[in-house]
Amino acid sequence: MSEAVSRRSTIRWLSRLGGLGALAGATAASLLATTGCAPPVPPTVRRTGAPSPAAAPRPAATGRIDTLLARLTLDEKTALLHGAPDPAPRGRGGYLPGVPRLGIPALRVADGPAGVRVDRPATVLPAPLLLACAFDPALAREYGRVLGREGRALGQDVLLAPVADLARSPYAGRASETFGEDPRLTADLVAAVVRGIQDEGLISAVGHFALGGRAPGRAALDVSVSDRALHETELRGFEAAVTAGAGVVVGSGNRLDGTYACEDRALLDEVLRGRWGFDGWVMSDRDATHSTVAAIAAGLDVEMPGGTHYGAPLRAAVRAGSVSPATLDLAVRRILTTLDRFGLLSPRPPARPAPEPGAGARLARQVAVAGAVLLHNVRATLPLTGAEARSVAVIGPAALHEGAAGAGAASPLSEIRRRVGAAGEVRHAVGEDVHGRPLPPGLLTPPVETAERKVDAGRDWNYAGTFTLAAADEWTLLVHHTGARPSVRLDGQELFPAAPAAGAAPGGGLLDRAPDGMRVSRRTLALTAGAHRITVSARGGSAGQRLRLRHITGASRAADRADAVAVAEAARSVVLFAHEDPGDGGERATLGLPGGQAALIEAVTAVNPRTTVVLNTPSSTTMPWLAGTGAVLQMYHPGQEGAGATADLLFGDADPGGRLAQTYPADERARPTGADPRRRPATGVRREYAEGVHVGHRWYDARGVAPLFPFGHGLSYTTWAYGELDVGARRGGLRVEFTVRNTGRRKGVEVAQVYLGPSPDLALEQPVRVLVGYRRLTLEPGSEQRVTVDVDARALSCWDAERQAWVPGSGRREVFVGRSSRELPLRAKTVVRSG
Repeated sequence: MSEAVSRRSTIRWLSRLGGLGALAGATAASLLATTGCAPPVPPTVRRTGAPSPAAAPRPAATGRIDTLLARLTLDEKTALLHGAPDPAPRGRGGYLPGVPRLGIPALRVADGPAGVRVDRPATVLPAPLLLACAFDPALAREYGRVLGREGRALGQDVLLAPVADLARSPYAGRASETFGEDPRLTADLVAAVVRGIQDEGLISAVGHFALGGRAPGRAALDVSVSDRALHETELRGFEAAVTAGAGVVVGSGNRLDGTYACEDRALLDEVLRGRWGFDGWVMSDRDATHSTVAAIAAGLDVEMPGGTHYGAPLRAAVRAGSVSPATLDLAVRRILTTLDRFGLLSPRPPARPAPEPGAGARLARQVAVAGAVLLHNVRATLPLTGAEARSVAVIGPAALHEGAAGAGAASPLSEIRRRVGAAGEVRHAVGEDVHGRPLPPGLLTPPVETAERKVDAGRDWNYAGTFTLAAADEWTLLVHHTGARPSVRLDGQELFPAAPAAGAAPGGGLLDRAPDGMRVSRRTLALTAGAHRITVSARGGSAGQRLRLRHITGASRAADRADAVAVAEAARSVVLFAHEDPGDGGERATLGLPGGQAALIEAVTAVNPRTTVVLNTPSSTTMPWLAGTGAVLQMYHPGQEGAGATADLLFGDADPGGRLAQTYPADERARPTGADPRRRPATGVRREYAEGVHVGHRWYDARGVAPLFPFGHGLSYTTWAYGELDVGARRGGLRVEFTVRNTGRRKGVEVAQVYLGPSPDLALEQPVRVLVGYRRLTLEPGSEQRVTVDVDARALSCWDAERQAWVPGSGRREVFVGRSSRELPLRAKTVVRSG
């Protein structure tokens, strides 16, 4: 049987029959057995629906849950299976009502994944992508513990974290929520964060199962990927989460080969529960439930955030017999079993801890330092020392915006000034005004006050007028607002549509908050000379709002840039902060820096080559300006302690220990499927992952394409040497040993990486190299360490879609060791034996 008519496809076909419950599953198993697609099930693999022995409920717990199920009414059972309005809302993650008369508690669900997003203060942690660059599962577990402890302290029960999707596309606005492009690294870190969250008694909800990491329009997206690529790449993180004991898996809103993920029996029943033994509950992503009968038959237990499909329609389906009582009870049992596992059904549930903001802040700074990646450093630009550290120009609006380092924290400019001290000089220039200037007096006809306007609760404010330009110019029109985004129409065109096109985030990719916290929407247009019509409509809503209109012109941009150039030219060193914010999950239109930041960098580096560009961006960035810079430090979105961490790194108080968890393309087309219009934003709802198993750095190796910066790349303030490689067999896998030496004059951090070449005995297309292990080291100058990395049998195997099994990759294989996927000084060949 071909992969096109695989075990997964057959189960999907059966699931579309709808409402057959256990009968469909039994029919699937019978049909698959007769077609020869079902391989023998080894003792460690469980068929669909079998519980994991490691997490099997205790007999006493089973009896207690049986008693609860017997006492629950139909209305109470269905109420447990869908979200509802929170009587005391603290965030938008969700709320599941309990059954107080039976001691079943209500559950509050908080958004993550870089903090507990509720209406009370919580630590703003660095983006998960920055954490991934540390290559440190132990640190990831501590990251999870902060999330778990704060979630419990803030009255939450379930946290939507971590994200197990891969960052396949650098255009994805939510790439910063992932752990990068590599399946092995992602799996390690997902497992660590899950364990950390649940160490503290909070339930981890891992998303988005499966292939749901792209936005916007995830519900409309239909993803196509081969069965082998699905297992070897996209599912690795979720399998690791199940192994780590995750209590909840979040079903994504997209389709997979035409079937909604939350209706996909092959994913939810065959793979998640049958092959992996998951015994928690499956909860839909927000508005990702699209049916009643098909969804619950496939294994979706909970609909969020409301009961559109699992409220009255589910009760009606049970009464009509299209959903069996056994199917309903199974979904409820999964929830109750998980609650019991976390002690939430106990008459004395675990006490909630007190908040520990100091512990969260310390961990946030540790992660920001550990994950920061020094991409480029020439002319000894960094670290800043001596005279170069006493005369510093700081450029960019993000340097004085607290949001660039995490809301409520110090700004990068203030931290640099603190570090330089009174003996030195630090001057700042905006370089590019992203918040705009007030409209000139008399510009609008009829005249109206736009510098600061208040709209009372329950009232609307509307304006219609004109303005005239003497000459054509590029204008950016901005609206600052505290409530619902006002409508602004220019010459009949809505500047801020409710559903912007991909890559058209209301903030334009720049800072989306003004210094006083007001939201900022902006739109840049080429305006002709002459008269222009403008209308503005704002709603006060229930609480009222404030707004102001602002603008940026070509002349004002030129003046800001000239001021920055003058400040940079007068200083010994320049630190230029570049930033990007794609908004809430919006896709990026380009990999270049938004606004006029590229031109600003080129202008500043032309007068001062000792310029360090600090990137606060969500993902990989193209850098046509790279050659003119002295250094580039990638900080991503570094959390509330990012400003202090950045100063630590700039002045050499810490060694930049991060290594890239994603490849940086040299240009927009030189990346996986970069020339494929189906993979660009706003080009339809079909996504075909034709690169298959060649995800991320594997694609660059397979195609022989040189990236701008390879996966695993990162510079240090010291130098390193590798030697004495030894490879041997161990317990069905390999043991790789080598020596790493710090050959420089400073204490430093290194991430040693181990890659493995293809098996000659497998008749399958294989990557040139795959990451199979790594080790983060901290060494004093002149010291060395013998490193051991064990490679397990799974890392030596490939998924065979015909056999629906992992098959060992035997034969003579090459092992590579080094500092990145492209800098691998050590190589050795070894024979891997089957069995």
